[in-house]
Amino acid sequence: MASPSALATLAATLAAAVLLLADGCGAAMYKVGGLDAWAPPPASKPDVYVQWGKSLPFKLGDSLFFLYPPSQDSAVQVTAKAFAACDVSDPVLALDDGNSVFNLTAPGRAYFTSSAAGHCRKGQKLSVDVPAADGKLLPPSADDQAALKALAALPPAAAPVEALPSLSDNGDDSAAGTRGVAGAGSAVALAAAAALSLALFL
Repeated sequence: MASPSALATLAATLAAAVLLLADGCGAAMYKVGGLDAWAPPPASKPDVYVQWGKSLPFKLGDSLFFLYPPSQDSAVQVTAKAFAACDVSDPVLALDDGNSVFNLTAPGRAYFTSSAAGHCRKGQKLSVDVPAADGKLLPPSADDQAALKALAALPPAAAPVEALPSLSDNGDDSAAGTRGVAGAGSAVALAAAAALSLALFL
């Protein structure tokens, strides 16, 4: 069971996030894959992350939430080349806290995988397309094409993956940052992560 100070911190985070949401600062947040946790995909759905990444209308300002045991896994953003090769030696951004949130703050394709040994090659990898503010997707680069070929090499799943609803339909198209993701954390995402953590502690 969590200590009183840990529960107090989680409660404070939730309260702050609720206040920000009341002011209309929310954006959509998606739990990656719709599975119990971010992990190598099950044998019955080897392309679960490929299908999930295609099933949702991501937009600028949205967030991706990766939930996993921090002692067993991680979530990293990588370049298209690194994604295609499953090379996690030099990630764009790496998180390993178990409640990893990446904000989609620039148009283009963003790539994610796990830095745990062998997980990327087992299909634990995700790419998402984020359109520009006008709704148009950027044309794929040669590196993007190579990454798509790597995804296509995964076997198809036995059944289609259902899309998850977002927590909010509001987006903030004014954010700017590196291609795909600028960094980690947002009020909405922190609220959801804190709520999930609180539920696990209680």
